[in-house]
Amino acid sequence: MKLFGRNNFPNIIILTAHNNLLHLALFCQDASQNAHITITPETLAKQSIPGQNKEKQIMTKVLFICHGNICRSTMAQFVFQDMVNHAGLADEFFIDSKATSTEEIGNPPHRGTVRKMNELGIPMQPHFASQVTKSDYNKFDYIIGMDKWNYKNMMRIFGGDPDGRVSLLLEFAGSGRDIADPWYTGNFDDTYRDVKEGCEALLDKCVGEI
Repeated sequence: MKLFGRNNFPNIIILTAHNNLLHLALFCQDASQNAHITITPETLAKQSIPGQNKEKQIMTKVLFICHGNICRSTMAQFVFQDMVNHAGLADEFFIDSKATSTEEIGNPPHRGTVRKMNELGIPMQPHFASQVTKSDYNKFDYIIGMDKWNYKNMMRIFGGDPDGRVSLLLEFAGSGRDIADPWYTGNFDDTYRDVKEGCEALLDKCVGEI
């Protein structure tokens, strides 16, 4: 038993420990009171504990960007999410994708992307194309485009990159080259290989920062 003073200071007695939470009994020393308050694990579990908030648990927020948000950026979103899940880090990331244009707003991922993900057994989350906005800049740690046109358009939308959040996906793999748009090339296999290479390097970088 350890006492923490008299008068208006409560004496604190540690009763038991259960599941790493302490049962505490607080005894008021005020002569006019004979109160007895018990703090149980259930009581503590209801309190706001730093780190328990879901938003606070998200350490890294990643936004993938391409022209229409139906081919490359959605593929990167699904591939990176799958990698994060397999690494046991799903609770450490928030991953999304958007477009620089309005051409495909509201449309689902391209059938070529869907076919490639199904072929590889990579899960897909429900997604409909949306356009990136200036306010997105401060919502994500990494904002990642697929080619130089994406980068140029992101700079126009954001009005610059003062915090160094914007990059191209293959820069993480040591290359500044573009990832070709399969909407034009029809080659989703090549796009997947580039996306996979970039996402693997991105995950390595993020894990090193966690």
